[in-house]
Amino acid sequence: MNLGRLLTILLLGFAVMLTSVAVVHAKYSARKHFVELQKLRLQRDELDVEWGRLLLEQSTWATQHRVERLARTNLKMHIPSAEDVMVIRP
Repeated sequence: MNLGRLLTILLLGFAVMLTSVAVVHAKYSARKHFVELQKLRLQRDELDVEWGRLLLEQSTWATQHRVERLARTNLKMHIPSAEDVMVIRP
C-alpha cells in the first residue's frame, strides 16, 4: 500500500469520525431543545389556566350588584329622586 492511499484512508476515516460526532451532538441538541419546548408548553398551559381564573375573578369583582353596594356604602351615593332630577333641553 502506498503512502497516498494510506493518507486518503486516514483522512476519510477522520471525516467519518468527525461526522459521527457531529450527528451525536445534533441529536443531543435536538433532545435538549425538545425538553425545553415541553417545559415552555407546560408553563404556557399553567399561565392560560391562571389567566382564566383572573378573568373570572375580574368579572366577579365588576358585577353591577357589587359596584352598586360599594357606591352606596363607601361613597355614600344614592339614586336621585324625581325631584332631584333636572332635564335640560337644547
